Amino acid sequence: MTGWFANIVWGDIGQATLDTLVMLGASLALTILLGVPLGVLLFLTDRGQLAQSGWINRTLGVVVNVLRSIPFVILLIVMIPLTLLIVGTSLGVAGAIPPLVVGAAPFYARLVEQALRDVPRATIEATQAMGASRWQIVTKALLPEALPGLVSGATVTAVALVSFTAMAGVVGAGGLGDLAIRYGYQRFQTDVMLVTVALMVLLVQIIQLGGDWLARRVDHR
Repeated sequence: MTGWFANIVWGDIGQATLDTLVMLGASLALTILLGVPLGVLLFLTDRGQLAQSGWINRTLGVVVNVLRSIPFVILLIVMIPLTLLIVGTSLGVAGAIPPLVVGAAPFYARLVEQALRDVPRATIEATQAMGASRWQIVTKALLPEALPGLVSGATVTAVALVSFTAMAGVVGAGGLGDLAIRYGYQRFQTDVMLVTVALMVLLVQIIQLGGDWLARRVDHR
């Protein structure tokens, strides 16, 4: 058994796992904080909605689509000057978080928009008939009704972020992806590669199961 894992330094594995969890947690929280308002704005400014505005919707749509179309590895490199400006470094966990958020927030915003579209029109009309303001319609009707979809979207986004954190290892961001590249790939240490991949698969399974459970809990329909 020892021979199978001769190259494994469990302390490094533990630190890399912790780095991945920090990157994932921080970037997911910021992605949700940015993605929800952006998705709500995309929905509200669309044709026939409460704040219909063609130019705002089209402008936001173009920005979101452009950011979503850039491969994440390229985004990591392109954002290095901005990342340096924001956090003072483009390396390590801190240097990975800005591109992770920029890469994931537009993706989650589209999922938020779709979740809001799934809210029955009658719910919005009933809230309007009671004299609710636009803010009240969003906070008291739209978001609560769309909550299961928002949770499911956050789960999908979190799974995508796990793969993004692995790709961030290309530019020295740390975490399991960085360990897999530096030792598993560059030094041909297959055991390191297998352990890091197994841990990332386990992490994805935990996220998916937890997200599915939470989505069921908040679905009161």
